Amino acid sequence: MGSGTEALWLCLLAMGIGQGDEVITVPNSFIATAEAISFCGATPAFVDVDPRTYTLDPNKLEEYLKSRLAPRTSGLAPGSPRPRAVIPVHLFGQPADMDPILEIARKYNLAVIEDACQAHGALYKGKKAGSMGDAGCFSFYPGKNLGAYGEAGAVVTNNPGMAAKIRMTRDHGQSKKYHHDLIGWNDRMDGIQGAILSAKLKHLTAWNDARRKHAQMYTKLLKGTGGAVAPEEASYARHIYHIYALRAPNREKLMNALGEKGISCGIHYPIPIHLTDAYKFMGLGKGSFPAAEKSADEFLSLPMYPELTEEQVGYVAEQVNKLAD
Repeated sequence: MGSGTEALWLCLLAMGIGQGDEVITVPNSFIATAEAISFCGATPAFVDVDPRTYTLDPNKLEEYLKSRLAPRTSGLAPGSPRPRAVIPVHLFGQPADMDPILEIARKYNLAVIEDACQAHGALYKGKKAGSMGDAGCFSFYPGKNLGAYGEAGAVVTNNPGMAAKIRMTRDHGQSKKYHHDLIGWNDRMDGIQGAILSAKLKHLTAWNDARRKHAQMYTKLLKGTGGAVAPEEASYARHIYHIYALRAPNREKLMNALGEKGISCGIHYPIPIHLTDAYKFMGLGKGSFPAAEKSADEFLSLPMYPELTEEQVGYVAEQVNKLAD
């Protein structure tokens, strides 16, 4: 695929999701997750996240669906978009709690598309991220754990019909050259990106292992000074730390102070999707999703890449401990 965004979009199109349908996801993802829903004509709906893992809270998902569909689908108000799919986001490289999500999806007859755009090689109870739902979507943006030299993405699925439809849709709807069976789009991955990814793929496990080692060292050394909270690896997960995001109540002050010490940090993502100008039409104000909003206000991403040294990790942790008050 041309990008992870288009991977999500074409998955939804291949499932026949469009106008009159609703797709449920989380508000603390990159906006691409919601854009894919909007671009296929469906309506995004948000469910709050688990405050420990920052991924889709299965209990909140069940509560939402009960409120929308109880006791049966006939409970929908006339003209309301009908829930058709759920997109759990494996945020920062940590898988969402998939077993209950899949069980709830089966109960309510929803498709499941895993947004694994940040989770290349992450595991959920030994299963690869992207392999558990109806489809999984990956981004190969250059900054990802497996990155190309430009935009690129991929879809994985074990549904042959869906795979065939996505292959045609990404190539102007062609079943073979100049035979356009459906209205498609130009969404092919550039050949040079495929070559680069093929060369880099063999190193992914080692790179992920290095990230995990750095993350474990950060977590061991960080003392929670000033209320800073290190990310938690769920008992079911093998987190691959695309991002190492701690939570810091005094984020701006800490970020500036670290910058003065030569430590560059980032923020992923400062504005939950429902509070962006693009989605203000949904009428969801501050307080709609407390866990997602609190994390958005406090997330601070520390340096994280395979080539970090122990000395660098130790220095960053030392400075966070000193400056977080």
